[in-house]
Amino acid sequence: MIAARARRLVTAGALLLAAALPAAHADGLDRAVGKALFDRIWVQAPSSTLANDGLGPLFNEKSCASCHSGKALSAKITAQPDGTLVQRGIVTRLGDAKGKGDPVYGRQIQPRAVSGLTSEGTVDYAVPATPGGPLAVTFAPSRGDLADATRLGPRQAPSLRGIGLIEKVDEAAILAQAAEPKPDGVAGRARMIETDGKRRVGRYGWKAAAPTLDQMTSDAFMLDIGMSSPLSPHPYGDCTAAQPDCLAAPHGQSPTFDNEEISAEMVRLLNAYLANLAAPAPVEPAPPGAAQFASIGCAACHVPSLAGRDGKPVTLYSDLLLHDMGPGLDDGVGEPGVASSEWRTPPLVSLAFRTGDNSRFLHDGRAGTLDEAIRAHGGEAMAAKLRYEALAAADKAALIAYLETL
Repeated sequence: MIAARARRLVTAGALLLAAALPAAHADGLDRAVGKALFDRIWVQAPSSTLANDGLGPLFNEKSCASCHSGKALSAKITAQPDGTLVQRGIVTRLGDAKGKGDPVYGRQIQPRAVSGLTSEGTVDYAVPATPGGPLAVTFAPSRGDLADATRLGPRQAPSLRGIGLIEKVDEAAILAQAAEPKPDGVAGRARMIETDGKRRVGRYGWKAAAPTLDQMTSDAFMLDIGMSSPLSPHPYGDCTAAQPDCLAAPHGQSPTFDNEEISAEMVRLLNAYLANLAAPAPVEPAPPGAAQFASIGCAACHVPSLAGRDGKPVTLYSDLLLHDMGPGLDDGVGEPGVASSEWRTPPLVSLAFRTGDNSRFLHDGRAGTLDEAIRAHGGEAMAAKLRYEALAAADKAALIAYLETL
C-alpha cells in the first residue's frame, strides 16, 4: 500500500493524496515517499518512466543509497589485504587552492556515464602508507590530462543520522561561537553563503557549502547523480564546455517536475525522510571519557550543544564553523572563499552508529580508527591533539569509548 502510494506521489497531481490525510498520517507518508526517493535507482533519459529518468549524463552513482549505507547511512569502505579500498561512497573533488574546478573535468570526477557516452575515467584509492596520512589516489583519465593546478580531493559520504538537527540550530548561536574567544589558537569562522539576496551561514558539507538541507540535497543530486532541481538547475550535472558530447546528451527536464529533473516537492519529501533519521540517545550518566573530551580541548570545536531556533539545546558536538586544520589535512582543493586547509567541524552525534561498520574517518576516510583520526588533527586542533597523545593509555581508551557512545 505505502509503496504504491509512494510511486503515485512522485507523479503530477498525486500530492493531493497526502493533503487529504490527517497531519500525522501525512507526515508518515511523506517520510515513506522520501525513503523511496532515497533508495530509487535513477535511469537515463528518455525513458518510459518519466518519474525515474534524468540520470547523468556523467555521474558517480545511480541512487542516494549507493553512497549512504549501513547503520549510519554513511560511506561504507573496506580495506583489502593489499591496502586498496573497496568503497561505496567516496568521490574525488577537483580544484585548485582557490576552488576553481578543472577546465575539462569540472568540480568532481564522474567515473560512470550513460550508455553511448565515455566516462571521465577510473579512480582507485589505497590506505595511506603512514596512519593518518592522505589516501593514495590513482586517477586514470579518459578525456585528457588534468590542468597543472588541479588537485585531487577525496571526500567520503558523511553520516546522515541526526542530519536534521543541523537545521534546527539558531544562526545567531553559530555566529556567537565564531565571535567567542577560544584558547590554544582555536578561531573558527562561519562561511557565509548568499542565497536569494541574503547572506546565510553555511552548515552542511565538509566545507559548509550549503545553508539548508534543501540546498545540500539539491547539490548532491546534481554533482553525484547528474540530476537538476530548482535549487541546482543543471541538467547536465558537472559537464563542462570541454565535454560537448555530454552537453548534447538527452536530459530529463519536465514541466511535471518544475521544469527540472527533480521537483522542489521531491526534494522536500526526501528531506522529510532525512530529517527524521534520529541520532543515538545520549548515554546517562556520561561515561568517564567525557572528562578527557573536555579537558584536552575537544569541546572547543566539537561543542556538545548549540541553542536551537526554539531556544532548546541541539546536541551536535560541532560548532558548524570552518577551522584551519593545518598542512596535514590540506589536500590542495579549496572552495570559493574557503582555503584548502579549512574544514567545517563535523558533528560527532552518529559515531555510535559507525563503530565497527566498515567506517573510516575524516573527510577523505584516511583514518581507520578514531585514534588515527585524532592523531591526524593539526592546525587549530594541534594543542588538543598533543594533549591526547600525552594521556595515559587508560585515559585514551576511556576517551575513545566515550566517543563511540555519541
